[in-house]
Amino acid sequence: IEGLEGGRFAQLTKVHHATIDGAAGAQMLASLLDTEPSADDDRDDDIDPVNDERHVGTWEPDRLPTDAELLQRTAVQLLLRPEKFVRLGVRAMRELAAATQSGGLRALADVAAQPLPGPVGTALRARLRGGHEVDTPPALPTSRAPRTPFNRTISAHRRFAFVNVPLAEAKAIKSAYGVTFNDVVMALCSATLRRYLDERAALPDDPLVAMVPVSIRTGNESDLYANRVSALFANLHTDEKDPVDRLLAISASMTAAKGMQSAIPAEALTDFAQFAPPAIAARAMRLYSRTRIADRMNPPFNLVISNVPGPAGPLYAGRAQLRHFYPVSTIVDGQGLNMTVQSYNGSLDFGFVACRELVPDLWDLKGYLLDAVQELLDTLEHAR
Repeated sequence: IEGLEGGRFAQLTKVHHATIDGAAGAQMLASLLDTEPSADDDRDDDIDPVNDERHVGTWEPDRLPTDAELLQRTAVQLLLRPEKFVRLGVRAMRELAAATQSGGLRALADVAAQPLPGPVGTALRARLRGGHEVDTPPALPTSRAPRTPFNRTISAHRRFAFVNVPLAEAKAIKSAYGVTFNDVVMALCSATLRRYLDERAALPDDPLVAMVPVSIRTGNESDLYANRVSALFANLHTDEKDPVDRLLAISASMTAAKGMQSAIPAEALTDFAQFAPPAIAARAMRLYSRTRIADRMNPPFNLVISNVPGPAGPLYAGRAQLRHFYPVSTIVDGQGLNMTVQSYNGSLDFGFVACRELVPDLWDLKGYLLDAVQELLDTLEHAR
């Protein structure tokens, strides 16, 4: 994208989210660019990219499978590995039982993991009934997402806006109030949404709920450029007027949400996706869109807020330094606004994506977010 002020240029990279997640995208960017600037004459201009001996063959894509073929493949995979599905279900039940202190669920998991026929099964069931009688579930928080103007069926049109915040300012807020870095990001987004809706007489009485993607990467993945992400749901406390009280409440909500997520390990949830027939899932999404269900019922959450850590130092393309790395994420029916932030080289680069019909004034969010940062910075002296 040429013609930017100061002789600069931009590059837009588009990759389907089913292929990579935010962390993989950051890794891909770091592998494509250099950590040091290189002169133009470092290039080998004698190489013909067409006739170069290293240019081998022509890539041809696979034929797009039909719905029937997808169903057939899924059925074959399920038949070949039924024991994996059983093990996955038992593991999920045990983890959920441990998190909720449910004796009945523990017993069910143990029964499912053991052979039941005959007298051995009878004795086993008697032992399990005697060992897991007490249920002491903890008080897990629940939330309900209210409707907003951007929680409707989306169109094919998009708006994109961006803004950057010095990383040092977010760290100062984090240290002053003893919260996490992600809590600060969530609080800034919450303040931005609250003001946006309030100025349009559309702020719900109930607080907004955000879906927050969570990376489940261990560093041992065989394929670095994959999608290894789960999610948690957090109360944004947009009904709270005071910015500090809102920040602390969000921090508590995030802690509670992480506790709920641990009920079933995120990796187990993503493993279940291996057994979802792609054709059925695709048809369900098409039906959801055609019937405009998003216009008739409250959403499970209001929007996605994602915080992706990126390279801490500068990256270069030749002699040109990458100044900012603005994320461009996705929206779906029912969630017509996405707020994603990518950290890079001492900056927080926010990217806002929305349906143009649902959020026509998306650029207003830039000013609201900068005001939210200053609002919290102004409280730091009192916090000390």
